[in-house]
Amino acid sequence: MVYYKSKDDKTNTARSGEVINLYDAITENYVRIVDELTKAQPQYTQSITNLQLDYAAAVKNTIQNIVSAQKILASNGNLPMKTPYTDGFVKQSNEISNNVIRAVEINNQLSISALHAAAENYRTFNRTIDSVTEFTTSAAKAGNSFLTAQQQQFVHNQ
Repeated sequence: MVYYKSKDDKTNTARSGEVINLYDAITENYVRIVDELTKAQPQYTQSITNLQLDYAAAVKNTIQNIVSAQKILASNGNLPMKTPYTDGFVKQSNEISNNVIRAVEINNQLSISALHAAAENYRTFNRTIDSVTEFTTSAAKAGNSFLTAQQQQFVHNQ
């Protein structure tokens, strides 16, 4: 039995190598892009956090200055600070503040839970991709093995 190799076999092997190089280059380039985006993420997150803290400080300062100005106006006008409604307003203000704080805490818990669920979904997605890739690779290898056996059998029969 003599196996003949045509020049087309060498061309197919060279093309196969070129295709592998192409996929390797694509993989490397996309991974580099993701790595670059990931590298910038902590700085981006820190900038957003700093902006939020600056915003909170500005809001607190505004509230303190407005209330301080109102106190000064009220004390200069010789208006009595104790009115029949003062205690009711203070009580309502405290209740509203407590309700808003509880709502913010619940919202934070829900948001954190949603982020944890999203992270778990990404991990599940990643495991699924690994399983699909493993299955596809096994199927491709089996298909290639079958085709190679058929080609060899064809060559032997000629």
